[in-house]
Parts: sequence; structure tokens; C-alpha cells
Amino acid sequence: MRSTMQNVPLLTSRLIEYAGTVYPGSEVVTWGAGGPRRSSFADVARDCRRLANALRSLGVDGDQRVGSFMWNNEEHLELYLGVPAAGAVLHTINIRLFPQQMVYVVNHAEDRVVFVDNSLAQPFSALLEHTPLVEHVVVNGPVPDEVRQALGGDGRRQVHDYRALLDAQPDTFDWPVLDENDGALMCYTSGTTGNPKGVVYSHRSNLLHATFCAGSNSLGLSQASRALAVVPLFHANAWGLAYASMISGASVIMPDRFLQPEPLVAMIASERVTCGGAVPTLMTGVLDHLDAHPEIDVSSLNNVIIGGSACPPALMHAFHDRHGITILHGWGMTETSPLGTVAIPPIGAEGEEYWEYRHSQGRLALHVEARLIGADGTRQPWDGESVGEVEVRGPWITGSYFREDDPATQEKFDDGWLRTGDIGSLTPDGYLTISDRAKDVIKSGGEWISSIDLENTLMGHPGVQEASVVGVPDDKWGERPLAVVVPAEGQQPDVTELRDYLETRVAHWQVPERWAFVTEVPKTSVGKFDKKVLRARYAEGALTVLLPEKAERTLS
Repeated sequence: MRSTMQNVPLLTSRLIEYAGTVYPGSEVVTWGAGGPRRSSFADVARDCRRLANALRSLGVDGDQRVGSFMWNNEEHLELYLGVPAAGAVLHTINIRLFPQQMVYVVNHAEDRVVFVDNSLAQPFSALLEHTPLVEHVVVNGPVPDEVRQALGGDGRRQVHDYRALLDAQPDTFDWPVLDENDGALMCYTSGTTGNPKGVVYSHRSNLLHATFCAGSNSLGLSQASRALAVVPLFHANAWGLAYASMISGASVIMPDRFLQPEPLVAMIASERVTCGGAVPTLMTGVLDHLDAHPEIDVSSLNNVIIGGSACPPALMHAFHDRHGITILHGWGMTETSPLGTVAIPPIGAEGEEYWEYRHSQGRLALHVEARLIGADGTRQPWDGESVGEVEVRGPWITGSYFREDDPATQEKFDDGWLRTGDIGSLTPDGYLTISDRAKDVIKSGGEWISSIDLENTLMGHPGVQEASVVGVPDDKWGERPLAVVVPAEGQQPDVTELRDYLETRVAHWQVPERWAFVTEVPKTSVGKFDKKVLRARYAEGALTVLLPEKAERTLS
């Protein structure tokens, strides 16, 4: 027997019309040098229809790829909604990739139209010599004549003004009825090893994912919410925040290029932000600014979901204890749309148990199945102790990469499951704890040392701003941890002090012997510690490594 239910496809166009009609007064606020500018959801819906007409005028009449090289702002959100609804695929280009990687992804995706913020127009123009398929560049905002000429390539491409292009179009559009499994958006991985790899999200996967993100077991959005979208729209599908806001009617505050702690805190205070999404390194700066300016009222802010890399427990406790703000751990990756878990403790959890749940990566979403595969290839139990590589599958998990036939890449998939490369454990009630990346776990004398655990513990020391731990070769043990530390402002912790601090918090044999102090830990394009760079610097002798005599005890 088949159901009697109507088979109506899940499409992005429905989000546009729903949000613009049911929540017409909700806002999209874009921060600027002269203050915020505001548009209602009704305004955004109208501009999405104008955008769809504009795309047709540029020759986009099917599933061609449309690139965006932009910050988080109203116009980028309109692209996020309107391009897929019109039947094309929006490729959000990571503006923090290396230039050669940007060229690679634009050519690999076959972008023919690219939308660019005016503040990014000059660096983007430098790429165009190597991206022959780009036919149209649409600039959001004014640019000098010489930049416009560089974008046009002496007539080889047409250059348009975003607002003028849209204002010339009618504000009605008949949205096409698409297959909900067609591509809607695409993001590329950050390319820490090899070329970036394309992940293509469908209309269906995005709407299912956004419904989870809006719910009470995730971001908990409602019409009363005011969400600060710090996480870029080009980073792992913006964690679903853009679409989840349309579903729930939550107003969205877009920081544009103003991503420093001072303007972010100003946004929270003036716009009465209630929630948001960010990465740990950025929130560390926000915490420092709040501590230095206790007079700023951020009492509206309830929670911020953190992902991209593990959040140090010390950062969670500092926000909770000093500012009454809940830092929610989330876990996922570009390949998982990205949210797969959110660390909301179960009802009744108190005291130490409550914080154990908070420190985990969180509880699995309904549509994310997970399993643990041990080093011997066997499936591990959900007992909170057994560890293995986390493999997942579900309707918002990618099953392949775009135009990728490299056999090494195919090994990322195991009989329909995505191999995440994360090593972790699962509790009987479905809470995931990541102990390390498979490539970053330190294999020392037949035992595994979690670099994440050491980093989080070190960052609990008041004299440490950041700490990254990598495995380096050791003649006796195979690998041993190297701790790379950024001292907190005004602090000068020494190795003995930090080793003694670790001795009371981790197993004696896990304490690093090798230490280096730096002014900044190198980071990837999405704000993660770039451990391959640290390992390379160590191998090249570019780090000043301290090996105190006291450390010899660890080796015995």
C-alpha cells in the first residue's frame, strides 16, 4: 500500500515565499561602517524574484553554476535563496583559500557568473586571468574604474552592478518546479590535503537539515530570535543558519567584513542578538573584549553554537561563569551539511554530569546515523569508552564528491557510509565525543594520545591564549607530542609551569617533552589550527623547541 500523501517537492523557492509572506516583518540586518542597514523578509523575497529574472537575463536558464565571492550580507543571503530557487546551483567560494585553490574551485565548478562584494573585487580580479569560463561579474557596491576595468578583462567579460541589475527587473517570477534531489548549493572542502573537493547539497537535503537546525534540540530558533551569522555562508553551508532563519522567522544579523571582536560585540549589544554561530578562535577574542569592557550590555545573548574545531572547555566555562552565555558544541563537516550533533544535555542532567554532556560534541540528529569502526575494522559498541573512526550516513550526508574519481578519495566512503576521519566514542544515549582527527592522533609507544585533549587542557591555564599539539617523530616512541603555545596577553608561562599543570590533569606519560612558544598558531581558511604547517615548521627547524631536563622523566 502506498500513502495518500501529496508528493510536493522540498524546494528553496518555498522558503522564499513562506518567509516573505508569513514573516514579512522579520529583518536582515547588514553591519556597515556607517551603521546597520535593514531589510525585511518581504524585501528579501522581492529581491530574490528580481534576482531570478536577472539570472535569466545573464543566460542562466538551467543548473549552471553561479559563484559568490562575498561576506555575510543581505545580498549574499538573496543569492543563497534565489539562485537555487531559479534552478541554478550557487557555489559559495571560500575567500580564504589560497589563490591557486580559488582558481581551481572556480574552474572545477565551471562558474560562469560570479557575484563579488566591492571590498573583494580587486583580489578577485587577479584570479580572472586564470578562470576563462567566467562570463559575467556582478559587483555588490561601487568600485574604482581601474578595478572595474580589471574585472572586465578588456571586454572579455561583462561587469554589472548588483543593485542596478536587480532594480531593472520585475519583482514577479514563476519559480520552476524542480526535482528536490537536484543540486542547490555547493561548497568545497578547505583543501588541507590535496585540492579542495566539491560537495553538492540538494534542495531536499538543505530543507531537512535546516528544519533540524531550527528545532529545540539544535539552535532553537523562533520569530523572537535574532541570530548573528558570524560563520561565513561559504563555510560548510553556513551551518544551516540562513535557511533555518527563513523557516523560523528569526531575524538575521550579518556582520559583512566586520569580524573583529569590537564590532561583533557592538552588534550583539545594539541589535539585541539572542544567538549565533562562530568558531572557537573568534569567540576567544570576543571573550577577551567582553572581559575588558564589562559595561557593555550583552544580556540578550543566550547561546552561541561553536563548530569547525573543538571548543576548549575553559572557553565554555568562562562565557558561562562570567557572562551567562551558553556555548553549544556542535559537530559536523562540509560533507555533513554540516550539523550532525549538538551538545544540549538531556533533561535532568546536573552538576558534573551536565558538563560532561556539554563538553561532548553532542547528541546525534534524527537523520544522522553513526557507527564506530575500530582499528581492526570491527564495529565498536556505544558504551562511551570504546573508540573508532566515526562513520555516518543520512539524507544530508554526501555520498560522493563532485567530479571526483581519484581512488584515494573513494576511500572516504565505506559501503554507503562517509568516513569522517574523526576518532571518537558514543554513549548509549547517542552523545558523540571526538578524541582526535585520525591524521592528528599521536601514536606513541603503541598508545594513542589525543591532541585535542592536551590542547583543551592547556587552554584552561590562565597564562595560555591558544595551544596546538602535534605528533612529531621520536626515535624511542615513534611519535611524541609537541605543544605549541601562544601566551595570553601580559603572561609569560614557562615550560615547567605548564608541564606541572598538565601533570595533575592528564596521564603522566602523555605530558609533552617538546615545547615551542609563538605569537600565533597558523590556521586554515576556516579557522582551524593548521597542524600540517606546524609539523612542517618543526621538520624544517623553523620552530625554537624547548626540551627541559625535567621532561626526560616522561620518556622513562
